[in-house]
Amino acid sequence: MRAFRSTVFAEMTQLATATGAINLGQGFPDTDGPEEVLETAARAVRDGVNQYPPALGHTVLREAVCAHQEAWYGLRYDPATEVLVTTGATEAVAASLLALCDPGDEVVALDPTYDSYAAAVAMAHAVLRPVTLRAPDFALDVAALRAAVTGRTRVLLVNSPHNPTGRVLTEEELRALAEVAVEHDLWVVCDEVYEHLTFDGRPHLPLAGFPGMRERTVQVSSAGKTFSVTGWKIGWVCAPAPLVRAVNTVKQFTTFSGGAPFQPAVAVGLGLPPARLQAIRDRLQAGRDLLVQGLHAAGLQTLGAEGTYFVNVDIASIGESDGIAFCRSLPERAGVVAVPSQVFHADPDSARTLVRFAFCKRPEVLAEAAERLARL
Repeated sequence: MRAFRSTVFAEMTQLATATGAINLGQGFPDTDGPEEVLETAARAVRDGVNQYPPALGHTVLREAVCAHQEAWYGLRYDPATEVLVTTGATEAVAASLLALCDPGDEVVALDPTYDSYAAAVAMAHAVLRPVTLRAPDFALDVAALRAAVTGRTRVLLVNSPHNPTGRVLTEEELRALAEVAVEHDLWVVCDEVYEHLTFDGRPHLPLAGFPGMRERTVQVSSAGKTFSVTGWKIGWVCAPAPLVRAVNTVKQFTTFSGGAPFQPAVAVGLGLPPARLQAIRDRLQAGRDLLVQGLHAAGLQTLGAEGTYFVNVDIASIGESDGIAFCRSLPERAGVVAVPSQVFHADPDSARTLVRFAFCKRPEVLAEAAERLARL
């Protein structure tokens, strides 16, 4: 794990603190989630829901996850055997890879990847095989996907809506992923934590819903991004019972179980009417539009932002050539913190001039950031 001892997020957060800059680097909201969700958690603490939950998670949450999956996607899961509550989606992905990979197995993943993926693959003593989504549109190269699969490939790791690019994979792209998985008999781990945060009418389509995929797919999501409670670390896995047992075999010796008073609160969140989730999405989309307008005013070329918390820019549009140097200087130059996208890429040179900004902040914060960025 020597290669993973420090992260760019820690460095940029320290810069924000030292300079008083607006932190648009790390993806956490600066507002709280729905009141009824927060109140349920507070009431659960007061009512004594503070000890170990069952290993698979509180029944009320597992049932809520199943009801949510069926209502939104038509996917049916058994709450008794096919759902596992985890300590956030990060643990769910890591435990899945540790459960499904033997040393030397290969994991094909869409690149760039969320930074925990490479670390989890390393902990499993597996090998990461990236399939690069290239700017400016970050489309899936199906030929490159097929070329990445070998006789050692065990897992296909998919993230859509995709962090850090902000892409939402299309039905055609997802169908191609499904065809490859079925053809090569691969396990599939799908990180879908931004499932309710897609913009401009784009739908989120779970890969588990495609032909031949439910029986081979570990579907991962969490409450943190949708309900603005990233510190609660309540995630879940939906999968056939044998896969849930395999993932839980790993999880029981890491965190075992946790988040007792937050689990019934997340169940309330998952049961909110669709209009409430649409309102959350609309507020975030408005934040995206506000920040994108400011980035354009600063002369920066924006790339996509079809979903998630993030928008990428190409700093070559203002004559810059190194994203890391740019981000290190940005707090002093403009009073804003961003993250160099190249740290997420297996091949950093492919994203040397790309920088990621987070727009999951209050409108007044984004407006101030946009004004500061105009100094560029």
